[in-house]
Amino acid sequence: MAFPYLEAVLGFMILMYIFETYLDLRQHAAHELTTLPKPLLGVVSKEKFDKARAYSLDKSYFHFVHEAFTILMDSMILFFGVLPWFWKRSGDVVLYMGFNAENEILHTLAFLGGVMIWSQITDLPFSLYSTFVIEARHGFNKQTIWLFFRDMLKGICLSILLGPPIVAAIIVIVQRGGPYLAIYLWSFMFVLSIVLMTLYPILIAPLFNKFTPLPEGGLREKIENLASSLKFPLKKLFVVDGSARSSHSNAYMYGFFKNKRIVLYDTLLQQCANDEEIVAVIAHELGHWKLNHTLYSFIAVQVLTFLQFGGYTLVRNSKDLFQSFGFETQPVLIGLIIFQHTVIPLQHLVSFGLNLVSRAFEFQADAFAKNLGYAAPLRAGLVKLQEENLSAMNTDPWYSAYHYSHPPLVERLGALDDSDKKED
Repeated sequence: MAFPYLEAVLGFMILMYIFETYLDLRQHAAHELTTLPKPLLGVVSKEKFDKARAYSLDKSYFHFVHEAFTILMDSMILFFGVLPWFWKRSGDVVLYMGFNAENEILHTLAFLGGVMIWSQITDLPFSLYSTFVIEARHGFNKQTIWLFFRDMLKGICLSILLGPPIVAAIIVIVQRGGPYLAIYLWSFMFVLSIVLMTLYPILIAPLFNKFTPLPEGGLREKIENLASSLKFPLKKLFVVDGSARSSHSNAYMYGFFKNKRIVLYDTLLQQCANDEEIVAVIAHELGHWKLNHTLYSFIAVQVLTFLQFGGYTLVRNSKDLFQSFGFETQPVLIGLIIFQHTVIPLQHLVSFGLNLVSRAFEFQADAFAKNLGYAAPLRAGLVKLQEENLSAMNTDPWYSAYHYSHPPLVERLGALDDSDKKED
């Protein structure tokens, strides 16, 4: 008797939904608390706390509805055999257009086109409500409905432009990979990731945002001096017009080897009280680079990708696996989709482990910035970002341990204070 892969996947999906909903309920209860955690008393204003609490509760209610809809739809798609049915209909579309349905590349592209249309239709109501109701209600949304749909159209066009050659290459590699398939797939994805990371800031990101050099002045000089003191190969320093879409603020860096760039959201410049707070945030980000966190994360992703492809090669020819999901043939893309479903338990464990490592990196980067003399402005900057982004002030420890890649503010401030006490 063949192993019931489909039933096992559905069972685990439902169990994970129940478990994660339990964590969501714990976090929702934390949002409902009407008092600040003790470490934030006198640090965060009551007005900001009330606003953050209301924002968190709104997002929490929305999340419950969205997740319930998602698990219901995903379960029905698997249980009622929608995937194999849709695969067959995609072949009919290829025939109707006068092409050969036996051509797996054309068949797969037709299938993906239908999936993209379906995803846009089902996700659109939630995206609109999140952006133009929740985000607007709490003062974050700055984009017009026209800008929203223009961004969506640009994303679709990019998918149509970039998707077909990537999908075609993967199918050809799988069909001809032989015993070294995992190595070929990983090599292709590695090169592709490098190419996309190189092209994204130059060709793709400017399609959605405007990047301008940070004006000459005290802030630019301080950031450049900090980068120089750490031997960070800073080539360009940009400000991005994040305020065109949202009031949320951020900063990030990117680039390979000797061509590094730092990008500041214009909202960050508006929200931080002085240059020292912004420089402290940058010092934290540079700490990730100096401590090789970026490199370690990149290596971890590559190792996990290779292991996934290795696992895929072991099951891609399993007729029982495909038949369990209702497929009579064994298309490359469908094999990848089914494999992703079957390794969901491992993915959750890996995600949890990566979050643990990421939180450790955040504490280390905070300590790095503190050792550079930015302890006070870093504290102020972290509090300011928490306030202005209306981030949750009260967090459930189980929920944050499972979901958060960054420690809650209370823990980060506590770690900075502990290091002060140890020095004293």
